[in-house]
Amino acid sequence: MHHIIIGAGPTGVVAAETLRKLDAKSRITIIGDEPEAPYSRMAIPYLLIDQIDASGTHLRKGDGHYADRNIEVRQDRVTRVQPERKSLSLQSGAEVSYDKLLIATGSRPVSPPVPGIDAPGVHACWTLQDARDIMQRAQAGAKVVLMGAGFIGSIILEALAERGTDLTVVEMEDRMVEAIESGQPLTVRLNNGNTLAADLVIAATGVRPNIDFLEGSGIRTDHGVLVDTHLATSAARRAIQPTAADHGRIAASNMAGRTQTHRGNLNMNVLDTLGLISSSFGAWMGVEAGDSAELLDAGRFRYLNLQFEDDRLVGASSLGLTEHVGVIRGLIQTRVRLRGWKQKLMQDPTRIMEAYLANTLAIGHNAGVL
Repeated sequence: MHHIIIGAGPTGVVAAETLRKLDAKSRITIIGDEPEAPYSRMAIPYLLIDQIDASGTHLRKGDGHYADRNIEVRQDRVTRVQPERKSLSLQSGAEVSYDKLLIATGSRPVSPPVPGIDAPGVHACWTLQDARDIMQRAQAGAKVVLMGAGFIGSIILEALAERGTDLTVVEMEDRMVEAIESGQPLTVRLNNGNTLAADLVIAATGVRPNIDFLEGSGIRTDHGVLVDTHLATSAARRAIQPTAADHGRIAASNMAGRTQTHRGNLNMNVLDTLGLISSSFGAWMGVEAGDSAELLDAGRFRYLNLQFEDDRLVGASSLGLTEHVGVIRGLIQTRVRLRGWKQKLMQDPTRIMEAYLANTLAIGHNAGVL
């Protein structure tokens, strides 16, 4: 039996380790398309501010971790999947056969349609090599233009600020970069007519699923790979697409014949940007015919938005408020009916702890406050 895992991130590594625990004899191969040991992208900002070196991003320490577990890590890119033949084509020209396949390729950065985006000095911040290139240019006093202030951009922003760069952030929702002219320094032209001189331009304008290699495979996709509750795809359960480490464990268990069911996820982001904590949970943009409650305290940089469907809390977002993060998460995950407390929260969203206690204790349910 040969298990192949495409993707050398946290999901792939956890899946490989889980498979080995459940199956001591089968062959296990991880295929990653970077010339690096498996690492965590979330550690890259700490590399940018010199808190760690490149080895500090590695998911597992020690050169022998994978070999000791008889897990092969192969550095190559999958270009084609043929489920009917149980075969993979690799960029190197090799063909590899598998018995069961796990697709854990995550996402890749979106390159905005801007003339000059491929000019020297313009980078994404996605890989370890991107980080090395950025560190060379992002010295103290260097002029840096960061395109995008979403989740990824905000993480990079703090690291660039700590490096002492002269940083300008262009938020694409409000202002657009029309063109980037190569040269020293780079010239970034905005659609409002302004220009910015830059030693470095970083594009942090979002990501999309990294699944182009599945085109023509017969595996069903729609903004990702479509799976059932066992995380199996349409290709006769030959391929599986997880999106997080927990999914890797579930998927690996099913590959090893230990049936487990995936019950779904709660979308959640918590971000610390220069000391200001922001968070979002669930359907934080709201649902059709739903209700919402909002609290804004601009003077203290505090904001809270609650989204309801009937009398259930289904989403929330906050800024500068950390004390109720666990409560909000618990109410959304457990879909507790708030009954009369919904109207009280509509009038005063800060009473969320009272609502949690009144409703979860009343039904004797522990929603798992963190």
